[in-house]
Amino acid sequence: MQEISTIQQMKDWSRQSRNNEQRLGLVPTMGFLHEGHLNLVRHSLAQCDRTVVSIFVNPIQFGPGEDLARYPIDLERDKKLLADLGVDAVFIPKKDELVPPDMNTFVQVENLTEHLCGHSRPEFFRGVTTIVLKLFHIVQPDVAIFGEKDRQQLEVVRKMIEDLNLDIQIVGLPTIRESDGVALSSRNSYLSPEERESARSIVQALESGKSLILNGETSAEIVKNQMRSVIASRTGTRIDYISVCDPRRFGEIQRIENPVMLAMAVHIGNTRLIDNYLVEKNSCKEPC
Repeated sequence: MQEISTIQQMKDWSRQSRNNEQRLGLVPTMGFLHEGHLNLVRHSLAQCDRTVVSIFVNPIQFGPGEDLARYPIDLERDKKLLADLGVDAVFIPKKDELVPPDMNTFVQVENLTEHLCGHSRPEFFRGVTTIVLKLFHIVQPDVAIFGEKDRQQLEVVRKMIEDLNLDIQIVGLPTIRESDGVALSSRNSYLSPEERESARSIVQALESGKSLILNGETSAEIVKNQMRSVIASRTGTRIDYISVCDPRRFGEIQRIENPVMLAMAVHIGNTRLIDNYLVEKNSCKEPC
């Protein structure tokens, strides 16, 4: 596995791959890899001739008072995991090169980012799309792979690709969960044992909402109230948002038809976690 730290090196490596007509896959990450990330990497390895994994804790997607300073980092562990899988290159750009101090250009996808995480974290999506687009220009992948736990982010990236006419296939893969259903997240490492137990309320709330819908409930407010009550039953929880929304545009839905997304962001102690389910009333899908 080649370790690449500069933009020019990454461009040169990518150009060589494309000159050899090799299909190139990119898995963008912020590191501290878990099985969810590794599942994305395995998909790229299976579908592409060469795979690049980027590791970059993106400072411009964090707002004031968020967890940038304490975001978990273990580059040596990450590199070993990727090398063991057979990844071709890991791109670990330097912050001042990818986000120079005099940077004045940013990318904003409108409308889709007004809801859910975009409403509660106004800086978030502009930071995500700006850095993802820069990575796309630097790496020039044929395929980029994301997880559906961040479904809003996935759809925002897809819209950016569509609007800017980029020739990149965006692949979304289902959320990987622990044995008790809790979605894998790098931020789970923040949780104390008691907080980890309370984190189960998130998937339990989603399950309760899904059950209501599959049993015929059509009122989004009733479903949201049920999910709120599950979260509130656990100690140390604080709801950022709970939503029953359109799974592509993310606007709130009042009357539930097909399909809907149940989404939430919940603070467990000082840790903010997100999760979602895609629910179809007539043909229940697996949790996303």
